Amino acid sequence: MLILNCPYCGVDAEETELTAGGEAHIKRHGPGSSDDEFHDYLFMRENPKGVHFERWRHSNGCGKWFHAARCTATLEVFGTYSAQTTEPPKEIREAISAKRPGWKWREFE
Repeated sequence: MLILNCPYCGVDAEETELTAGGEAHIKRHGPGSSDDEFHDYLFMRENPKGVHFERWRHSNGCGKWFHAARCTATLEVFGTYSAQTTEPPKEIREAISAKRPGWKWREFE
């Protein structure tokens, strides 16, 4: 079972207490965007076997959204952090690099 720590209330929550919200750090485009940019926003998602950054909501707790870095193959969690963060924190990226040398996800490594 996947267990994530909510960075807001500090609770270690089982996946049954959470709601998955898809991939984190998706660049959203405004009204002036091109059809290609809007297409990419709607349909182009990473679906790796390995390190992935996701959005989660602590739905049966504080109700807040947060981001999690985890391995999709092993369910290993590298850390969780605020949803208002525009990129994964350095300490989480370093923790991933220590266990998965050479990893890459979108523009992050």
